[in-house]
Amino acid sequence: MRLPLSWTSVLMPFLAMVASIGLRSAALAEDTAAAIRPFRINVEQSVLDDLQYRLAHTRWPDALDVPDWEYGVDPAYMKELTEYWRTKYDWRKQENSLNELPQFVTTIDGIDLHFIHVRSKHAHALPLVLVHGWPGSVYEFHKIIPRLTEPEKFGGKAEDAFHVICPSLPGFGFSGKTRERGWSSQRMAESIAKLMARLGYEKYGAQGGDWGSGVVRWLATADGAHCVGAHSNFPGGNRPMEDPLRGVTPKELERLETRQKELNDHRAYGAIQGTRPLTLGYALNDSPAGLAAWVVDKFWAWSDHGGKLESVYTKDELLTNVMFYWVTETMPSSVRIYYESQHNNPRPASMTEFKTSGKQAPLGFALFPKEINVPPRAWVERTLGKELFHWTEMPRGGHFAALEQPELLADDVRAFFRKLR
Repeated sequence: MRLPLSWTSVLMPFLAMVASIGLRSAALAEDTAAAIRPFRINVEQSVLDDLQYRLAHTRWPDALDVPDWEYGVDPAYMKELTEYWRTKYDWRKQENSLNELPQFVTTIDGIDLHFIHVRSKHAHALPLVLVHGWPGSVYEFHKIIPRLTEPEKFGGKAEDAFHVICPSLPGFGFSGKTRERGWSSQRMAESIAKLMARLGYEKYGAQGGDWGSGVVRWLATADGAHCVGAHSNFPGGNRPMEDPLRGVTPKELERLETRQKELNDHRAYGAIQGTRPLTLGYALNDSPAGLAAWVVDKFWAWSDHGGKLESVYTKDELLTNVMFYWVTETMPSSVRIYYESQHNNPRPASMTEFKTSGKQAPLGFALFPKEINVPPRAWVERTLGKELFHWTEMPRGGHFAALEQPELLADDVRAFFRKLR
C-alpha cells in the first residue's frame, strides 16, 4: 500500500530516527562490552560461612598405615591443613592484600576476562603478560610482580622493567566460566592476544608455565608481529625417534629417568580431566577438603621441598590458591581445558576472528629440577631449532616457579628479554 504524501513526510523522519537510535544502541553495547572495568575481589560472607560449615563437617576417608603420601595426600597433613583453614586462615586479609594490586575485567569473545595490570613507573618498560596454568592462578605471580615492575629494588636495573599483565584464564578464578565447547588452550591464547591489543600494547613479551607455556608459545608463533618473545619455565621436548641420546649428557639422562620414576604414580589426574571432567567436577565443587586435597597433591608432587611441603609454601599460600577455585566455583570449568585441548571440538561461536601476523618470535626456557618435564637441552633444540634463543638450568625449584622461586625466575625473565629489547 502506498501511503499518502502527508503520512510519508511524517513517517520517514521517524523511521530514520529509530534506525539512528538502533545504531547508537548497538554501538553503545559494543563499546560497553569492550570497556575495561575496574575490579575488586569481594567474596560474599555467605560463601565464607558455607565454607566454614563444610570444613567443620568434613567426612574423612579411611587410610592405611603406610608411608606418608604413598596413596595420596597424607591424612595427618590434610587434617592439619583443613583445621588451619577452618580456625586460623583469614580470607579477608588475603583479599585485602590482593586488592592492593590493580585489577580489571573486560569482555572478550563472550567471556569476562579478569586480569591484574601493574604498570611500572618506568615509561620505557616492556609490557609482559604472565600466564598461569592448572591448578594455579594469578595468585602465583604476587611475589614476582614487584621484581619485574621495579627491578632496581631487587638488585636489577631500571632498564629491565616491565608493565605486568596477569590474566585469569577463561574458566579460571575470577574470569567468567566458559559456556561452550571448544575452549582449548589455543583459543584462550587468542583471548590473551586480543586483551593485549585492547590495552593498546603494540609490542609485548610473554611468560608462562604449565598451560601458560603453550599459550605463550602460541603467542610467539601466531602473534609475532606484536609478541617480541616468549619465556617459559615449562620446557617441551619429546624423545627423538632417531638417535635419541645424541648430545644428551649422562647427568641429563639420570635426571630425566629419576623424575619420570618419581612421577610415575602421579599422572592419573590428566587422564581423568581430559576424559571425564564433569564427573570429577561434582566432587571438587562440593567438598572444600576434597578440592584442597586434589590441588595440594600436585603442589607436593611438582615442587622442590625435600619431603617438607611447607619449607617452600606456607599454609596461607596453599589455601589462597585453593580459594581462587572454591569461592568462584571454577574448578569444574577450569579442568575442562584438558578435555577441550585433547578433543578437536569446533571453535566456539562466540569467538571473533583472529588473524595471525608476523614471524616466529624467539623462545627461552628456564628448567627447574623438580618440573614435570625435564627434557635434555638437545631434545628441545632438535624440536625447536632456531626458535630456541635462551636456556637456563636452575639449581632448585619446581613447577610453580613464580611462587616457589620468584627471585630465580624474575632474574631469568629479565635476562631473556634483555637480549630482545
